[in-house]
This record gives sequence, C-alpha cells and structure tokens, in this order.
Amino acid sequence: MATRDHDKYLTVKALSQYIRAKFDRDPYLQQVFVVGEISNYRKRPNTHQYFNLKDDNVQINAVMFKSAFNKVPFELEEGMKVYVRGRVQTYPARGTYQIIIDHLEPDGLGAFYLAFEQLKKKLQQAGWFDRPKREIPTFPKKIAVVTSPTGAVIRDIITTVQRRYPIVELVVYPTRVQGEEAVGEIQTAFEAIQARHDEYDTVIVARGGGSIEDLWCFNDEKVAEAIHNCSVPVISSIGHETDTTIADLVADLRAPTPTAAAEMAVPVLVDVLTTVNQWQERLIYAMTQRIGQSRKQLERYSQSYVLKQPDRLYQPFLQSLDQWQERLHRSQRQFLQNTRYTYQQVDQRLAGQTPKPRIEFHQHQLATQQERLHQRFGQRLLDWKKQRQSFEQLLEAHSPISIVQRGYAITEQADQIVHSVEAINANQPLTVRFIDGHVETTITEIITDHKEMQDE
Repeated sequence: MATRDHDKYLTVKALSQYIRAKFDRDPYLQQVFVVGEISNYRKRPNTHQYFNLKDDNVQINAVMFKSAFNKVPFELEEGMKVYVRGRVQTYPARGTYQIIIDHLEPDGLGAFYLAFEQLKKKLQQAGWFDRPKREIPTFPKKIAVVTSPTGAVIRDIITTVQRRYPIVELVVYPTRVQGEEAVGEIQTAFEAIQARHDEYDTVIVARGGGSIEDLWCFNDEKVAEAIHNCSVPVISSIGHETDTTIADLVADLRAPTPTAAAEMAVPVLVDVLTTVNQWQERLIYAMTQRIGQSRKQLERYSQSYVLKQPDRLYQPFLQSLDQWQERLHRSQRQFLQNTRYTYQQVDQRLAGQTPKPRIEFHQHQLATQQERLHQRFGQRLLDWKKQRQSFEQLLEAHSPISIVQRGYAITEQADQIVHSVEAINANQPLTVRFIDGHVETTITEIITDHKEMQDE
C-alpha cells in the first residue's frame, strides 16, 4: 500500500484562511457596486441586519452592520430593488462569502424622498394629519420658540413679535436644527414645554431654508410624535414656502416663513388698541343713548295718573272684594243651615233605630240556648257512662283472664298461641299457662278429630 504525503494536505481552517486572504487582497472586491432585490429580510431591532440580494435565480448573502444601517433614512421592504456599495469577504465559519454593505439606496426614487413618503403614509393611516387642529390663541401672553439660538430665524421672530405685539413674553428653547443630534434636542425641548404646558399659549418651531438633508431632522418620527403629543397649539415653519416636512403636516398651523409664523402667533397691538377704542366709543355712545331713552321714559311714567293717584289702581278691586265677601258669607250661612238640618234628620233616625232592644232580645235567646246546652250535655254524658259500662262488661266477658279463671288454659309454642293442632311442631315443647302459673310439656302424640299422627 502506497504511503500518503501528508505535507501536501491542507486543513479546512487553513484552506478557509487562504481563501479569505485571497478575497481581502483582491482590490476589485474591496469596493463593489451591486444592484439587486432584497430577499429574506426580517428587521432585527437595534442590531445588525442580515438578508439576501438576489437577481433572477442567483443570490448572495448580505450584511449591514448597525452603524451603517442606522444611516438608512427609509424602511427596507421585501422585494425592493436597491443599489448597494460594499466589500466582499468570506465567512470562514460556514465556508461562504458575503457582501458587507456600507451604503444602500433605493432604485428610482431618492432615499430621502422614499423615507418621507413611507413615514407620511404611516402617520396618515394613524390619523395624525387629520386630527382636529387647535385654534391659535388670538391674544397670547407667553410663547415658546423651538429653534437655533443663533441665525436669522430667531432674530426675525423676535423682531416681528416686538414690532407687532411687544407685551407678549417669548421663551426660546435653543436646539440644533440639522444633523443627527437635532432630533434628540428638539424632542427634549418639547418635553420641557409639555411639563409646563399651562404657562404657554403657543409654540413656534422654525428653521430657515436648506436642502432636504439639512431639513431631514424635521421628517423624523420622534419629532413628529413630540409635536403630536404637545398640549399647546404648535405653529411650524420649516424651510422655504415650497418645502413641506412631516413636522408641518402634524402641527396645528403651517407658516411659509419664520416671519409669517410670528405674524400668525400674535396680533398687531396698535390694531388691537384701535379696535378696543372703537368698541369703547361705540359702547359709550350706546350707553348714552340708552340712558337718554330711559330718562325720557322715567319722565313719562312720573306724569302718569298711576303715580299721582295710586288709589285709582285698586278701587275697582276693592268693590270686587266686597262683592266676593258678601257671596262668601251667604254661602257660609246656607252651608251651616243645610248641615244642621241633615244632622237633625240623622239624629232622629238613630233615635228610632237604637240597638238596645235588639241587644236585650239576643241576650235572652243566648241564656235560653246556654240552658238547653247544659241539659243536653248532661244527658249525653250520662249516656256515654252507660255505654262505657256496657263495653267494660262485654270486654270482661271475652277477656282471656276470665276464660282462664273458669278453668281453661292457654297453650303456647315458640312464644306463639296455638289455635289448632295443625300448627303444633312435634319436636318442640309446649307451654300451658294457668291462672296461677304455667307448665312445660313434651309432645308424645298428636290426635285430631280425623286421624292420628305418631311422633317421630
């Protein structure tokens, strides 16, 4: 048998490491651009993502580490066609190769636009856009402003508010308005406003113009949720007039510019004072007219005969009162007469129908019945006594004791009285009872009127 040359055999691990080194050294595999459809995608929250890229009947394993996946602004979907950039390397533990994706874009629509449409559809279905919008208070006392503390936006808002309505108090919650950190700062600002929501009348969230990337923090679901959960009416002014963000759609009122947002939040104090003065003048004029009319009416009333001769008001009523009093007295007298006559008639009837004679008659009948009852009861009791004596004599005549006293005896067997010789058991003794005792006997022979029977 030939011997093997063991030196030319590689271990599985050594072969895998060699193949991986080949992949790592190949410059064409360090950055590849691939287009394909997403397959076998199941989102894993807050961690790395694993799926396949397929093209017709060919597929390759794909991996996106958490740091790269968090930069994708839209949601991946099964079957979505995407353009990816990454590097190819092997996975020695399984002996397979895979593409490590560091950048991903959708086919056709831009990544940011697709993410915007996905979130817009989600919040639309949740009813966040169609909920009843709250009215912006006409005369606010305190307004919260969520924006960058530097730049033209905050200056425009402050200048506009001071020019139009300087008596209102502005409280600025400084935040970043672009970048990854902006989302958390805006969310924190709204949480602070919500904690003191009873102090504020209106909230303005604003930012100047910029690219879609610059405005993207206002398309984040966390910012939309913060605006949606705010108890204070919110005015949103993000970007230019042609820019529309998720924050604009969720807010109670959208302004085309930060300056317009400030104008929507407060009235013009001069106009308010002018309107107040106009209403004051109208009120004074109306009150003057009303007082004049009331004075003239008072003068007319003071010249009325009612005030000069007030007794003329109630004189007709005094006459009517006298008439009614007279009618009342007549009716009272007539009622008393009728009542007295009725009473006399009833008294006469009662006198003729007194119950005393009837009571005496029934008492006499009762005494007679009681006497008859006593007589009948005595006779019945005497009859019962005679009947009892007759029963006692009859019972005494038929008593077994009387029979025994006349010379007869009672025969028993097994504690039973023997009535016939046919009921006697020849193997058992008989007991014969007399008036003064009993005797035990044995049977030697049983004789009947028809035949004799010998004892066995």
